[in-house]
Amino acid sequence: MSSPLSFTRSGAGEPLLLLHGWGSSRRDFAAVLPALTERFDVVNMDLPGAGRSPHLLERPTVAAITDAVERTLDGEGVGRVHVLGNSLGARVAIELARRGRALSVVSIAPSGLNILPERVFQGTGLAAARLVARTISPLIGPLSRSAVGRTALMLPLKTRPWATGEEEGIGLREGFADSRDYWRMLLWSLLLDVPRGLGHIDCPVLLVQGTADWIAMGQTVRYLPLVPRSRFRPLLAAGHAPQSDRPRTIVEMVERTAAQAREADAAGTLPSEASVDEPAVATAPLRRSGRRTGTGR
Repeated sequence: MSSPLSFTRSGAGEPLLLLHGWGSSRRDFAAVLPALTERFDVVNMDLPGAGRSPHLLERPTVAAITDAVERTLDGEGVGRVHVLGNSLGARVAIELARRGRALSVVSIAPSGLNILPERVFQGTGLAAARLVARTISPLIGPLSRSAVGRTALMLPLKTRPWATGEEEGIGLREGFADSRDYWRMLLWSLLLDVPRGLGHIDCPVLLVQGTADWIAMGQTVRYLPLVPRSRFRPLLAAGHAPQSDRPRTIVEMVERTAAQAREADAAGTLPSEASVDEPAVATAPLRRSGRRTGTGR
């Protein structure tokens, strides 16, 4: 069994778990973290092999990653959580919801439902990104200190890369250049992953995709018919990792989705469509069935 994952914990309120995408680290939430900690008890976690988290000893499937996330939450005495996830982190967020561990989910560009040509395209891109990042690793830190440098680094992921902070640049290095077990993670958690059992999810799920996201393409909306009462919202002028493209909007989406969960809990049921004020273009049908740091101790 692998060690617990690394995380920071800050703020106060209901628990909120942040899960970044593959090729980054928990630093990728720097733009939204201050506002979220004003409203939630935020656990910002490095996925296995990224940032300061140890890699998994077992095969790094989405199920194994989710097991590691749950063990880490258990170690902190945290039960069910609201979840904000991006890319692979968004896929893990959906798996947490399937297991009944999530109170609500905002899932930005989740992986898992891309078709074979898309998997080949994304796998090739992520392999190339790893090789390039390893080559230029000594330059990423200096480049991250200027808006021009961050634009060069972040352009494939964000529509406003100049608006990112140095933390996000360092996160890119931690996720691509410095990550452990990169190739096994790429194979088992991204290229070979096929979600199952999503019809058991019974918490509010908001599926989000940036309209300028050329990496995840159209796979996010494919979750709509599979996840009961899920909703889809396009995020205008936003890329694949849009936390710094539209930070205020993302914080609002988390707050509203969490509010839906509270309303549903009070009523003893899922919220009705009429009670949801989050703008969205589609809804799936209902099928019910202070700051601390952890370092994988």
